[in-house]
Amino acid sequence: AKPIPRAGPAAPSWRPLRIAVAPNAGPRGKADHQMLPITPAEVSEAAAWCLEAGACMRYMHVRDNDGRHTLDVEAYEAASAAVRDAIGDKLILQATSEAVGMYQPAEQMAMVRGLRPEAVSMAIRELVPDDASERDAAEFFAWLGRENISPQYILYSEDEVRRFMDLRRRSGIPGETVFVLYVWGRYSAGQISGPADLLPFLGAAGGAGIHWGFCAFGPREGACALMVTALGGHARVGFENNRWLNNGDLAPYNVAQVAAGAELMSRPLADADMARALLAGPGDTAIREAVA
Repeated sequence: AKPIPRAGPAAPSWRPLRIAVAPNAGPRGKADHQMLPITPAEVSEAAAWCLEAGACMRYMHVRDNDGRHTLDVEAYEAASAAVRDAIGDKLILQATSEAVGMYQPAEQMAMVRGLRPEAVSMAIRELVPDDASERDAAEFFAWLGRENISPQYILYSEDEVRRFMDLRRRSGIPGETVFVLYVWGRYSAGQISGPADLLPFLGAAGGAGIHWGFCAFGPREGACALMVTALGGHARVGFENNRWLNNGDLAPYNVAQVAAGAELMSRPLADADMARALLAGPGDTAIREAVA
C-alpha cells in the first residue's frame, strides 16, 4: 500500500502524524511470527521496509546469543549500527529500558547511561515503582534532558496517568512538554483493544503539555488508530503488540502494519527530522510551533 505523503516544510493544518514501529518485543519470538526480526540483519531490513512505508521512529528491543531479551549495551550498539548502515539517520532509534521481569530500575537506568541513545522509552511503573524511588528517577530524567536524549514515558492505566501528572506537578518529570505512550491493554490471551479504551487516559491527563501516542492489541488496531488520528495523537504499530490486519488476517510483515496505518490516517506523515523537531526540548519551542 502506498503511504500518505510526508508533511512538507510549510506548517500543515494538521499536526504531522508520527508513526513509530515496534517490530519485535522482549517476550515474542519466531514462534509468534516467522517474520519477527531478531538478529541485527533482520532488524535493519525491517527498519528499511518500515521507513519506506511511512514510519519515522523505530522502537528497539535487542536479544542475547540465546535469543532472550537483554539490556546489554553492546547488543544495542550492534543493532543500531546495522540500522544506521542500512538507512543512516532516517529513522529515530528509540531504545527501550523494559524490564520484562528481569531487570531492576538501577540496571535499566545504567543501560541508558551507557548507551546514550537518541531516544528511549521507559515504563513509569518500572522506573518509579514507589515513593522511595522518586528521587533517583527524577535525577535520571533530568540527566536525559542534559544529554539531549528524548524520553517517552509508558503508561498502562488511568491511575498511572494520574500518578504521572502528580510527578510532573512536583517536578519529578522535567520539561514543559512530555511524550507519553498509552498502552491499551496487556499481553494476555485473546487481548483485543478498542477505541473507547483511550478515553480514561485522556480524561486523567487533561492534555496540557503532552504529546501522546498509542499502541493497541488485536485486529481493531486500525479503528483505534482512526480515533487517535482525529484527536491529534500519534501511533505505534508493529508485531510487539499486534500481528493482525484490520480485516482479521495475519499480517505478513511489520511493514504491513505501517502501511495500513498510513492508509487509514488522514494526516500528513512526519519524517524523522520533523519528528525530532516535534520532540525537541523547551529551548526549541519555536521549532515545535512551526510544525504544530
